[in-house]
This record gives sequence, structure tokens and C-alpha cells, in this order.
Amino acid sequence: MSGVEPRQSTSNIGQLHKPSIQALIHGLNRHYYSIAIDYRKNQLEEKMLLNLNKKQWSHGLALDSFDTHCSGNQVAATKMLKLAESYTKSVQEEQKLTAEQLKTRHVGKQDPKRHLESTVVELMSNNIVQALGTAVDEQAM
Repeated sequence: MSGVEPRQSTSNIGQLHKPSIQALIHGLNRHYYSIAIDYRKNQLEEKMLLNLNKKQWSHGLALDSFDTHCSGNQVAATKMLKLAESYTKSVQEEQKLTAEQLKTRHVGKQDPKRHLESTVVELMSNNIVQALGTAVDEQAM
């Protein structure tokens, strides 16, 4: 057989392709179960890979149970209360610090303002999604 392996590898489209020089340098295509790795995917293969973890359109319409949503709101409100207290304390400490100390104030610590803002945004978005989903379900029934 002129030194060529009879096995060939195919892509999911069905076109035969040989391993690239880069793949051969890395030692691929030498073992029985190895597959030829194509480092650049064509447009159809990229589309297929991007759709693997894609959610369905109806996923956004699914509502959480009221108990789960209510307990999540309570947890977020408690967290926001603690963050607001720490932010108030941080602002009061900020007035006593020098300009040099202000630069390194939050090194190695959580910034309460940033965490408070992200918690508020997350809580608001969850409540808006829940309210809109409830309104859509009510209109549909």
C-alpha cells in the first residue's frame, strides 16, 4: 500500500481531509483512535458548535415558583442591607484617610459599592422577568 495508512478521518460534513502539518508535528494521527484536529473550523462547523449549549426560545418564559422567588428576594434584601451598612461605614472612613491611603484602600477587600450595585441590578432584573412572565401567562390564559 505504498506506506499510506488506509484509515481516513472525516469531518461531520463528510468531506475527507488530511491532518495539517501542525497536527502531525504534535504527534496526532499516530494512534488508532486519534482524530485529525482541524485548527480552523469552517462556517458550518462553527455554527454547529455554537448551537450546542443554546437554550430554547421558551426558556425565558419559564417562571420560578413563588416560594423560590420570594426566598431569593429575602436573601437579596438581607445581603443589600449588609452591603449598605458596610458602604456607609466605608464612606465615613474615607473622609478620615489621606490621598495616599485612598489609592490602596480596597486592595484585597470587597468594594461594597460595586457589590451593592450588582446585587440591586440582579434583584431588579429577576423581579422584572418574573413580573413580565406572570403578565404574559395571565394574558395567554
